[in-house]
Amino acid sequence: MNRYILALDQGTSSSRAIVFDEHGHTKAVSQKEFTQIFPKPGWVEHNPMEIWSSQASVIAEAITSIDINGLNIAAIGITNQRETTIVWDAETGEPVYNAIVWQDRRTSEFCDHLKRDGRTDLIRSKTGLIIDAYFSATKIRWILENVPGARQKAEEGRLRFGTVDTWLIWMLTRGEVHVTDVTNASRTMLFNIHSLEWDKELLSLFDIPESMMPQVKSSSEVYGYTKTTLFAHEVPIAGIAGDQQAALFGQMCTEPGSVKNTYGTGCFLLMNSGERPIMSSNNLLTTIAWKIGDTVNYALEGSIFVAGSVVQWLRDGLGIIRSSSEVEELAASVPDNGGVYFVPALTGLGAPHWDQYAKGSIYGISRGTTAAHIARAALEGIAFQTMDIVNAMQRDAGCTLKELKVDGGASRNNLLMQFQADILGTSVIRPTVTETTALGAAYLAGLAVGYWESIDHIKSQWGVETEFRPEAPAEAVTTLKEGWADAIRRTLTGK
Repeated sequence: MNRYILALDQGTSSSRAIVFDEHGHTKAVSQKEFTQIFPKPGWVEHNPMEIWSSQASVIAEAITSIDINGLNIAAIGITNQRETTIVWDAETGEPVYNAIVWQDRRTSEFCDHLKRDGRTDLIRSKTGLIIDAYFSATKIRWILENVPGARQKAEEGRLRFGTVDTWLIWMLTRGEVHVTDVTNASRTMLFNIHSLEWDKELLSLFDIPESMMPQVKSSSEVYGYTKTTLFAHEVPIAGIAGDQQAALFGQMCTEPGSVKNTYGTGCFLLMNSGERPIMSSNNLLTTIAWKIGDTVNYALEGSIFVAGSVVQWLRDGLGIIRSSSEVEELAASVPDNGGVYFVPALTGLGAPHWDQYAKGSIYGISRGTTAAHIARAALEGIAFQTMDIVNAMQRDAGCTLKELKVDGGASRNNLLMQFQADILGTSVIRPTVTETTALGAAYLAGLAVGYWESIDHIKSQWGVETEFRPEAPAEAVTTLKEGWADAIRRTLTGK
């Protein structure tokens, strides 16, 4: 009987299920988009039940498409949009409010209050994070403060919190298992990344009862077994990692100094820093890469809030393309950006600027500017933001980037990848399998149940599809960088 690993990739705009074989090859894929809810400017929500129903739907479609069942599945690995916050009733399993998405900015003022109170160093020293509405802690607090009855239920021990991995496992096990892993816990602003436990001082600071919090496990172990009717037989759930850490593992960035960038809704650049956390001096985040057995690997991370979603905006907001796939052809129809720079701060600016009040800006528009110039500037803005993080990362780590491994939907855009190589002055490497986020979750699950015998065994499966080398003249690159630096200066609030 053939056996496979099922990876659940629950993202910001869609839920996916991917079946992998022992060679790391994709055997089946199913994907379903779900509703994005924008109740107010800067607010972003999802319906937790729709997250679950969309994920359950694609699981059924993926396994049915290749005529397999639970007996054929050796384990399930889960990777997920991080920081997105769900709070539900422990007895009924009903969410008390919509999921508050990582992009949501409603708690920005409270974050400013924490900074004025001098909490920055305390939070950074314990969690490796900066104070920002991005992370889960202020979202949980908002729900407890603003949903009628939530505070009382929480104090009585009747509410549960989870990032999306925790929610999916709760649903898959019918409420028997309430867990997360160290990677997701490290994104809450409540988890001590040194002692590897929920920090009582931070829970008190945010007024969050510890009874709400899931048990924190490693990234590769059996957490429990499925109890749903999706599978006729129980299947072990054996791998969890936040999407960016899963991609780092799927790219086999297992050596200190290795770097990957995922071009998804946002952009996330991670560098494996080995078994010691590097506390950034350049506004990057220190986070946990994964824990396998007793060994913890840490990472430096730079987060870009808007990357692929700027292409969605060109489609839905501006209407200059009919589908996202058209953007490369439109951008390539002009030889350069025509002096136009697009800073896509549509939900504020992330690393290394961390300006939560910045707004998206387009500079350099003239009578000669066309839709193609704006499309090209939008793609270049993704690459420029990545460049800013690479520069900060090199300063923190004290080393020069040798190559950048890339994945995610926008990594298939050749124009963007070539421009990225040109602006960085280093090779950009796209692997043969770009589903590295799901693959990382699959690898973590497979290792836990002996489906793959070791990390070294897995490394042999990683291969290069395309290497983009720098081609642009140095003088042109310098001019482009100067134009970007000016655009950023103009965009930052208070500058």
